[in-house]
Amino acid sequence: MKFLSSSTKNFESVLKKYFSFKNETLSLEPFAEFLESIKKADFTDVLNYFKANPTITHHFKYYISNIFEGRPFNLSLTEANILSENAFFPELKKRILNKVLPPVENEKTVWYMVDNISFRPKKDLEYLHNLPENEMDEFLEILGISDFIQKPKVKRELIFSMNILSWRVTGMALDVEVVRMAPEYRNFDNPFLALQKELETLAEEFKINPDIQLTSKDSRYKQIKIYTEQCLDFVNIAFKNSSKYGISGKINQALLKIRQQTQRIYEIVQLLVIDNDADVIIRSKQLMFNILSYKSHKNNISELFNDSTRMISHLITNHTAETGSHYITSNRKQYMKMFYKASGGGIIVGALCVLKMLYGFMPGSDFFHAFLYSLNYAMGFVMIYLMGFTLATKQPAMTAATMTKVLSEQGNSKRNNTEFADLVSKLFRSQFIAFVGNVLLAFPVAMAIIYGLDVFFSQNLAVEKSEKLLRDLDPFNSKAILHASIAGFYLFISGIISGNIGNNSIFFQIPDRIAKNQSIKRVFGAKFAKSLSKYYAKNWAGIVSNFWFGVFLGATAPIGLFFGLDLDIRHITFAAGNFALGLYGKDFSVDSYTFWLALLTVFIIGFFNFLVSFSLSMFLAFRSRKLNFGEVSEIYREIFKYFLKNPLKFFIPLRSTFDHKTSNMMQNTIPTKSEDQ
Repeated sequence: MKFLSSSTKNFESVLKKYFSFKNETLSLEPFAEFLESIKKADFTDVLNYFKANPTITHHFKYYISNIFEGRPFNLSLTEANILSENAFFPELKKRILNKVLPPVENEKTVWYMVDNISFRPKKDLEYLHNLPENEMDEFLEILGISDFIQKPKVKRELIFSMNILSWRVTGMALDVEVVRMAPEYRNFDNPFLALQKELETLAEEFKINPDIQLTSKDSRYKQIKIYTEQCLDFVNIAFKNSSKYGISGKINQALLKIRQQTQRIYEIVQLLVIDNDADVIIRSKQLMFNILSYKSHKNNISELFNDSTRMISHLITNHTAETGSHYITSNRKQYMKMFYKASGGGIIVGALCVLKMLYGFMPGSDFFHAFLYSLNYAMGFVMIYLMGFTLATKQPAMTAATMTKVLSEQGNSKRNNTEFADLVSKLFRSQFIAFVGNVLLAFPVAMAIIYGLDVFFSQNLAVEKSEKLLRDLDPFNSKAILHASIAGFYLFISGIISGNIGNNSIFFQIPDRIAKNQSIKRVFGAKFAKSLSKYYAKNWAGIVSNFWFGVFLGATAPIGLFFGLDLDIRHITFAAGNFALGLYGKDFSVDSYTFWLALLTVFIIGFFNFLVSFSLSMFLAFRSRKLNFGEVSEIYREIFKYFLKNPLKFFIPLRSTFDHKTSNMMQNTIPTKSEDQ
C-alpha cells in the first residue's frame, strides 16, 4: 500500500523518526514519507541538514542500500511503457484494469518500489528535473550512489534488459506478415538478428570481464548503434509501405511494439557509454529519470490511442484522399460535369423522398420502419454511386483528406500558402455547384412525382405528412440543426468506412485473389475474373460506404423513437425534396414566413452537413499526418485574404494564374490506385 500519512510531516521530523538509529527494516514507508516531505522544503536545507547530521546521514545511506539490495530493475526497463499485448483492444482493456485495480507486483523488484513510494510518478519526475543540477549531484554523492551506474550488478541488469528486448523484438520482426511490409530488406541481412548477436556477444564478454566499460568510440557501441538505427529504418519503411500494401491492426500494433523495444535498447546502451568522469553521475541520474519516466506512462490510455490509431487513420485518409481528388474541379468543363453528376443524384434523391414518405404509411413496428427506410436510403445511395452521379455532402469527408495530404506534403511557405488558397477556392466552388445540382433537381423531381401520384390516385398523398415536413424545416421549432449535424457525423463515418475498406482490400490482396482464383477462372473464364477484380478494386469501398451511410440515415429516427429520444437526420438534398412535398401537401397555401424560413433552413442544413463532416474529417486527417491546427493559422489567414480579393472564384470557375501550380500540387501528392497496388 502507499503511505498517505506522509504529507503532514516535515523532512527533519521524518529523518529523526526513522534514522536517528540504524534502521534495519525493509519497509518502504520511511522512504515514501521522506520523498513526500522534501517536496515541501527548500532542497538546499535538506542538503545542509544531511551535512550537519553525519549520524543520520550514515543511517539513511545504510537504509537506502538495504532496501535496494537484491532488487532487480530489469522489469522497469523491459515492461514499463511498452505495449504488452499484440492487439489494440486487449491492450486497452489491460490498461483500464490496471488503472482501476493496479496489478499485484513482485515485492522484491524496483518496479514494486517505484509503485509504492511514488504517489504521482509524473509529478515526482518533474520535481527531480526542476532541482538544481549541482544540488542533485551533491545529494547523490552524500548518499554514495553518484557512481552506481558503474556497479557490476547495475551493468548486468542493463545488459540483461537489452538482451530480453532483443529476443522479443527479433521474434516479432521475423513474423511473415511483418517481413512482407518491408520487402526492401529481403536481399540484406536482417538487422534484428545482427543486433541480437551483438548484444549476446556483449553479455558473454561481461561474464568474463564484469568491469567492461563502453565509450562512444568503442566498436561494440558503434555496432549496436548502427543495428538499432537499421532496425528503426526497417519499421519506418514498413509503415511507409503501408500505403502500398495496406496494414492490419495487428501488424500496426506489432510494428509499434518493435519500434518501442528497439528505441528502448538504444536508450539503455547509451547509459553504458562513459567517456569521462563527468559522464558517470550524468548516466546514474539518467537511469533514475528513465525508470520514473517509463513508469509514469505505463498505463497511459491517451498515448495508446494516439500511437495505435494514428497509422490506421493515416491509411484511411490516404485512401479517401484518392477518392477526394476526383471531387475538386479545376476548369469550366469539370465544373459543369460536377453539376450534371450532382443533378443526377438530385433526381434519385427526389424519388427517395417520396418513397420514404410512402413507407411511413405502412403499418409496422419501429424496427420494421427502420429496415424500410434504411433499405430505401442504402439502395438509393448505391445507385447514385454506381451510375456515376454524386451526392454533394459525400464530398467533404473525401476532400478534407485530399486537402490535408496536399498541405502536409507542400511545405508552409508564403508562396505555397497562396497556391493552397487557390486550391481551396476550387474545392469550395466544387462543393457549391454540387449543392446547387442536388437541390435544383431534388425539389422539382419530388414535386413531379407527388403530382403524378395525385393525378393517378386522385388523392394528395402528402397532405397528412405536410405539417411535419414543414415543421422539420423550422430551426426554431425543431432540432433541424442538431439533426443536420448528426447527418454530417454519418457522412464522416461513411468516409472512414470507405478508407478502411480500401485499406483492407489492399492489405488482404482481395483484387489479386479474385483475379487468380482458380474456381472463378474455371467456371467463368480468366477474362471474367480479371474484370471482376478490377470492378471490385474500383467500386467495392464505395458500395459498402454508401450502403452503410444509407443504413445510418434510415435507422436513426426509428431507433431514436424506440428509445424515446428525439433523434433524426436532416440532409440538404432530402430537405429540398421534403420541402416540395410539404408545399404540395398544403396546396401551396403557406404564408411567406413559412416559405422563406423553410427555404433558408434547407441551406442551413447543407451548411451543417458540410461543416460537421468536413471538420471531423480534417481533424482526423490532420491528426494522422501529425499536423498542428495552430501551425496552419497562417494558411487560414491566407485563404481569407484570397477570398476577399477573389470572391467569385469560390463560386464560379474563373481562370487563375495558379491553375497550373495547383494542378501540379494535386498530381504530385495524390497517388493513383494503380500506383499503390
